Amino acid sequence: MSSQRDVKNRIGSVKNIEKITRAMEMVAAARLRRAEQRIAALRPYAGAIRRMTRQAAEAAGGEISGLPVLQEHDQVNRVALLLVTGDRGLAGAFNSQIIRAGMRAAAEHEEEGREVVFYASGRRGVSTLTFRKRDPKGAYQGFTDRPAYANAREIADDLAAAYVDGEVDKVEIFYNGYISPLTQEVRRETLLPLQQATILEGDEHDAEGADGESGHHALVEYEPDPNEILGRLVPQYVEISIFRALLESTASEHGARMTAMRNASENAGQLIDDLTLEMNRARQAEITQEIMEVVAGANALS
Repeated sequence: MSSQRDVKNRIGSVKNIEKITRAMEMVAAARLRRAEQRIAALRPYAGAIRRMTRQAAEAAGGEISGLPVLQEHDQVNRVALLLVTGDRGLAGAFNSQIIRAGMRAAAEHEEEGREVVFYASGRRGVSTLTFRKRDPKGAYQGFTDRPAYANAREIADDLAAAYVDGEVDKVEIFYNGYISPLTQEVRRETLLPLQQATILEGDEHDAEGADGESGHHALVEYEPDPNEILGRLVPQYVEISIFRALLESTASEHGARMTAMRNASENAGQLIDDLTLEMNRARQAEITQEIMEVVAGANALS
């Protein structure tokens, strides 16, 4: 059994750790609220871009393939996978589940004879891919706590250029979608080509008009023609899609870290209780030993 002093020192160490985890939990909670506000502010604009791009694509019809960024390649031989992770750890499975999802997708593509090129946002993703000998072609770090639109534009420009130049035939993105502070889900979406992207699938939110009624679509006349407008909208669609993923990932990271630090604090409290019980037992054993020694000495003298 450990001595009373050793157990007391361990209790002090665990209490210091508990203070740190509680402080990190509060910091993550404050940052999470700001991240939620940014997501709420982005949704109307992102929804409008999504709706306008889909409508322009429908109006363009067969002419959609006339633009370089919209041309669907005949064969998919090379796929770009963008993994959106964080710069820091201590967030539970937040980073690892994105890496696992990306590696599973890469294995699926390689089994079908396709080559995979990785792009990674966040130090954790970059370092993990490098460790696994999967050096990312594009590495973007240092902004995951508060991503800016310029960061999304940088990533979008690189991916769009790789697609237009024929370096890749398809672009997929993996990120943690924010549902609640306790729940995040791994999302896999196709960015390019546009014909396979989720933007053309539509959803119930995009079907709503300005007056909130669903099922009513305004008649739109395009000037200039739809495919030229689409050529201007698609880069913004790619940028806003990546920016939304960055914001969702940021909120998910703060939520995951807050939950992880709360669990760590609770575990520290439980460990303190166990160590306190152990210290009391050690003290009781020492007192019992001292009493036995006194009684033995008294018996020896009598």
